[in-house]
Order: sequence, then C-alpha cells, then structure tokens
Amino acid sequence: MRNGARFWSRFNFLKGTPLPAESRLSKDAVTALIIHCCFQFGASMSGLFLNLYLWRLTQDLMVNGIYNIIVFILTPPAFALGGWIAKRRDRMVTYRLGIVMIAIFYLMVVIAQEQVAQYYIGFAIFNGVAAGLYWTGYLVIQYDVSTEANRIRFLAINMIVFNASGLAGPALAGFIIQRSEGLQGYVFIFSMAFIMFLIAAIVSFRIPMIQSHHKAYYLKFMGIVMNRNRKWLKGLFSFFVLGLFQGIMLFLPNIMLYQTVGREDWVGYLGVFFSSLTVATGYVISRKAQKEQVRKYVLLSTTGVAIGSALLLIQVEFWSVAIFMILFSICNPLAVNTLTSYYYRLIGTLPLKGQLRVESVVMRELFLNIGRVLSITLLIFVAKDLESAWMPIVLFTMAVLQYVSVFLIKEDQCSESGK
Repeated sequence: MRNGARFWSRFNFLKGTPLPAESRLSKDAVTALIIHCCFQFGASMSGLFLNLYLWRLTQDLMVNGIYNIIVFILTPPAFALGGWIAKRRDRMVTYRLGIVMIAIFYLMVVIAQEQVAQYYIGFAIFNGVAAGLYWTGYLVIQYDVSTEANRIRFLAINMIVFNASGLAGPALAGFIIQRSEGLQGYVFIFSMAFIMFLIAAIVSFRIPMIQSHHKAYYLKFMGIVMNRNRKWLKGLFSFFVLGLFQGIMLFLPNIMLYQTVGREDWVGYLGVFFSSLTVATGYVISRKAQKEQVRKYVLLSTTGVAIGSALLLIQVEFWSVAIFMILFSICNPLAVNTLTSYYYRLIGTLPLKGQLRVESVVMRELFLNIGRVLSITLLIFVAKDLESAWMPIVLFTMAVLQYVSVFLIKEDQCSESGK
C-alpha cells in the first residue's frame, strides 16, 4: 500500500499549504479511494446508460420509474442484511459481496440483452440488493478509515475521485454506443463494467478485516435511540428530504438530455462536462469547507438547484436542461458532502461509543430511500411522459423542499448529547 500512498502524494502540488498530520489520509483511506475509483469507472459507463437503455427499449417513462422504485424499496432491507453481515463477520465481507453481485448483475444484462426490458422487475430486485450490500460496506468503511479531523476532507476527496473516475466513462460509453449498430454498444459497455467491478473486488482485499468482539446487532433498538437523540432523528429526516430530490435526479436528467440532443454520445460528453464541475467543487470543498458552516452550505446548494429547476418551468429545452445540470453539478456535491459529514459527526453522539455506526448507516439509507420512492412515485403518476407539464413542476417542488433541511440541522458541536 506504500506505492498507493506515494502515488497519492504526487498530487501535493495542488495543495496551497502543508496539511497537519491529523488531516492526512491513512493507507486504508487511500486504498478505499482506489477501490471506489475502479467501481465508479465501471458504474459511470453502465449505470449512466442503463436507464437510457430501458428507455430506448420501451420508450416508457413508467418502466424507468417502476424499475427505480423497486431498486430503492429493496435497498433498505439489503442495507439491514448487509449491516447484520457486517456486525457478525466484518464490513469488508458485506462490501465484497456487494461488488461481486453488481458484477454479476451486469453480466446478466449482457447475457439478456434486449430481454432486460421483459424481465426488468427481476433485474431491479437483483440490483437493489446488490447496491444495498455495496453501499452498506462502503459507508461504514468511510467512517472507519477517516477521523473527526480529516473526515470532511476525505469525503471531499472521495467526491473528486468518484467524479473524476467517471469523466472518461460516460464519454467512452457514448462514443462506443453511437458508433455501434442497434443496441450492441450498450452490451459492450456493460461487459467492460463487469470487468471493472471484478478488479474492484480484487483490490478490496488490501483493506484488512477488523477483529471485534462486539457482534450484537442493535437495529431493533434504533427507535429508542431516535426518541432519545432528537438531533440525530432530525439528521435522518434531512436525508429523507434529500431523497425526495435525489430519487428523480438519479434517472431523469440523462433521459431529458437525450430527448433534447438526440444522441447518446452527446449525453456522454455532457456527462464528462458536468462531472468536471463536480470535481472542481469537490476540490474547493476539500480545501475550504468548515464543518461549522453546515446550514450555510445547505442553504447555498438548495438555492442553486431551485434556481436551475425553475428554468425548466419556462421551457424544457437544451438550454434550460443544460443550465439546470450545471447548477446541479456545482451545488449538489456541497449538500451531499455537508450532510454526510454532519451525519457522521452525529454518530459520535450515540450510545456505545461507535458500536452503532453500522445501524446508523442502515437507518440513514432507510430515510433516504423512502424519500426517493415517494418522489419517483409522484412523478410517474402525475407525469406520464416527458412532454407532461407536470414533470418540471414536480422537479421544482422537490428542489425547493430541500430548504427544509436547513431547519433540521444545527451547527453547534455534535459531540454533545443531541437533545
């Protein structure tokens, strides 16, 4: 892992001033970032175009909506299962199982090809379970490999890696799809994604498992914890509010872009541009963000996406979709990074001195996915297709609702007893 640390240190020229020792990342933190880089490169090629693949096969927004609803409904139970495995065995077991299952998922897509549309419910079920296991493991690993002193920096660098590794993926995928006959380009990029996920699984063995005698799973007691720690409960509701907006944004933008530009390669190239904006935002956050400015950051990010979504009320054309995505790419990372860092600090206020971190991650995902499911359900019921006047209205409403998070979070020290 020393080579990985030396590789990361080459980027020191980007730093303005030397970082104190407590703010530097550990070897396991660097390894986690490398794994996530491999994972995201595969996901950026496949995940970005999977919803578009379903759209091309069916031309039905309802299919995309139902597919994502099933994924988000099953993700919380998968998180609960992943949490149980993490407590009984180790979070790396959950993590590796999730990576392997996602690899198998895309192998199944390659084998099924056009029949994915016929069996999309089964694919959604498998994807929801696989994603739940992967993110359970990774979110716990994020907490374990970072500290109170460097966590906001680690999350910002994670955001940079996540999006930088996705810069080439969408462009490469779009280029291949545009120059392939029929839908064969989609099959090829799903095959490449399968290979990248296998590489991520192999590299994950560089992070050691932790031997712990604390194997009790306290998920059934989290209702009591929510009742006693109201600050933590409000933190959970902030993720519910975030999910209301995220649910729609995880699949709708690429479909809107395709409808306005008409070419998959341009969707990929634009994805590169939007990801580069997110990378730039992540770098600024890693250098400038302060954990005491939580409400200010959420307020700024919400204002940006609200202004962008308001443009769609005027006209859903390329100019409005592009401006909205630019503002979203800049503002959304600020909100997600801020809320995640804030929530990890809240975990420190819970009983048993960190032993509830797995259960806390499971509860966070439950609230987040309830919000996602509700917003997608609303969208597919009131907006039957992309021509519906209700689509931008629902999107704008969910963007404005993000202001509620400003009132759910507090900027005082999270190490207090959250009353």
